[in-house]
Parts: sequence; C-alpha cells; structure tokens
Amino acid sequence: MDLNILWFILIGILFSGFFFLEGFDYGVGILLPFLGKNDRERRVLINTIGPVWDGNEVWLITAGGAMFAAFPGWYATLFSGFYLALVILLLALILRGVAFEFRSKLFQPAWRNLWDALLFVGSLLPALLWGVAMANLINGVPIDAGQILRGGLLDMISAYTLLGGVFSLLLFVLHGAMFLRLKVSGDLEQRAGAVVKRLWPFVLLAGGLLMTFSSNHTDLFDNAISTVLGAAGLLSLLICGIFSGKKPGWGFIFSGLTILLSTAALFTGLFPRVMVSSLDPAWSLTIYNTSSSPYTLRIMSIVAAVFVPLVLVYQGWAYYIFRKRLNTDSDLEY
Repeated sequence: MDLNILWFILIGILFSGFFFLEGFDYGVGILLPFLGKNDRERRVLINTIGPVWDGNEVWLITAGGAMFAAFPGWYATLFSGFYLALVILLLALILRGVAFEFRSKLFQPAWRNLWDALLFVGSLLPALLWGVAMANLINGVPIDAGQILRGGLLDMISAYTLLGGVFSLLLFVLHGAMFLRLKVSGDLEQRAGAVVKRLWPFVLLAGGLLMTFSSNHTDLFDNAISTVLGAAGLLSLLICGIFSGKKPGWGFIFSGLTILLSTAALFTGLFPRVMVSSLDPAWSLTIYNTSSSPYTLRIMSIVAAVFVPLVLVYQGWAYYIFRKRLNTDSDLEY
C-alpha cells in the first residue's frame, strides 16, 4: 500500500479511537453536575473515568504527532489557521486535567464545587469544538495556493459547522451516559438510564439533520463508501436507542459504533484530501501535497509497528483492572 494512504488511514484510526474513548470521558464530565446530587455521588462519577481519562487523551497526542510527522503541511495549516479555537480547546483540557487532580485537595464544599464546575466546562467545550472542527474539514475553509488558511475564528462558524458541534456534543453525552450504565449501580445507574431515554431522540434528530446538510452543502457523500458508512452510523444510533433500556452493554457498543462509523465516513469522504479549500478546490490539502518524504514515512511505519501494539496492550490491561462497578458504598479515593 502507498505509505501516504497508510498513514492517512492510521491517523483516521487514531482520531476514531480518541473520539470513542474520550467521548464517554467528556460525557461523564458534562453529566457530573446533573447526575451527582451530593459530593459522594460526584466522587463516584469521577472515579469511573479517573483511572483512564489521561490514557484516553494519549490517542489525541499520538494523532497530532502522527499528523506532524507524516503530513507536516496539514499540521501547519490546521494548527496555525485554527489557532484561537485550538487555544480555547487546550485551555479547556488543561482546566479539566487540573480539576481531576485538585478537586480532592480540600474538603470545603465551595472548593469542590468550583473544580466540579471547571470539569464540566472543560468537558463541554472540547465535545462541542471537536464537532465544529471536523465539520470544517469537509465544509471548506479559506486556504490559498500557498497552503495558508486566510481567516479567523468567525470564518469557522456557520450553521453547518455548529450543527456538527451540537451533534458531537449530544453524541458524547449519550455515550457517557451509556458508559455510566455499565460502571455505576443504584440511583446513579437509574439516572443515567433516564438521560439516555430522554436524550437519544435528539441525538438521532441531530444526526439525521447533519447527514442531510452534508449531502446538500458538501461533497462528503459523493463517495459511495462514505454514504454507506454514514447511513450505518445512523442505523447504529437507532439500534443504540432500542437496546439502551434492557441491554445497556449493547447500547454502549452501538453508541461507540456510531462514533467510529461517523469518523470513518468523514475521513472516507475527505480522501485523498485532508482539508478542503473554500477558495478553490484545486488548493485543497491532500495526502500528497502535504506529506513528508517516503523515507520518513518508512521509518515511522517501523516505529508504529513496534510501539502501537504495546500501547494497546497496556490500555486494555488498565481497563481490565478497573472494570468493577462503583456505587456510593464503594471504597473511594476522596
């Protein structure tokens, strides 16, 4: 296989894994002030993701590193053009990480409420901004012939990209609620189930609208494979709602599958482009005009073949170790 294509696929897989794993992290953080009625219940909710959230974010770091090494032109245009949005995203992630660590340093209610609020905000903003960013990749941004993005934050905001953000936000909250149904018991599990029941129709509606808008305003579904993947994502979301009541395990699988299929549909519809230019389609960034040298791609392929399986084994082990359900009677790290 062409190494440019291989690394495009690998980056797509890394972002898919990141959205699947960090998606339920975001969802739990967003649901924290709504499901946790007291400090102990909120501590239980935080503990469901406490051992794994930082490992889940490694997928983003790896995806960014792979993008920088394999497609430096893509990395340069994306990170410079989306600079302000990425700074906001980074600040939100910093606040979120600090909130996990600082919340338990003092027992005062005001202190804990502050960090719980920052954990909520630090989960909400990334969940929204990732959808906006992904929608911009296919909707098109003002990239000129020199691969420079000519525009600011307001140029990234439109009805379509905001719809992408709303869909990602709602989907991650649904995914987080499904995760909690597997990780907590008692009243917390029942409240998470109620969230799923109420939220699921709105996620399905947002997904249907996004697919319709994508068909009418972008070329995302000009590709037959991306059309099949997008339709399969909506079908998976429908099945998630059907199973969510009595079979939460299957519900979680299908909410995750919706995330994976939606991301796959986006990358398939983009290929071989990585960012679409709204100024001239000929100026769009592709896996060929933004790539590193063949030698660099070969070296990276060898390194990835050695270390990626090790990371997967370690992360699988971490999830196995912390697989138990939690409740308010559990021994908690306070």
